[in-house]
Amino acid sequence: MVVRLQLSALRQTHWYELASRILFGGIATVLTGLIAKSYGPVIGGLFLAFPAIFPSTATLVEKHTKERRHNAGLNDELRAADAVAIEARGATIGSVGLFVFAAVMWLSLPRVSSVLGFVMAGVAWLALSVTVWQLRRFLR
Repeated sequence: MVVRLQLSALRQTHWYELASRILFGGIATVLTGLIAKSYGPVIGGLFLAFPAIFPSTATLVEKHTKERRHNAGLNDELRAADAVAIEARGATIGSVGLFVFAAVMWLSLPRVSSVLGFVMAGVAWLALSVTVWQLRRFLR
């Protein structure tokens, strides 16, 4: 699978689908805030690596894949499940990348400026995410 930006997908998305993503993201953010308030910012920060909109994204990917297949005269439930699995893989890699981002920020901020810490964490996130994605492609 090649990762690419597909702006035509925006025309397939309805307002209520975007609203559900915002709702899921908001709920995850509130829960993370409550966890941080109860257990401290270090523990709460770990929960920021959870892909907040993944549940709604997974259902939308499945729905849109089924619709495209149905409109093409095909009925392939497995294709929709595969599309969701690929989405889940990407969300997992992104979560691991965000965990590394948080770890680098946590370790670097007491020692370097916040701008440098942010740049280092961003580079670590990008390098890890791209490396893991490419490794997954290579091992396949």
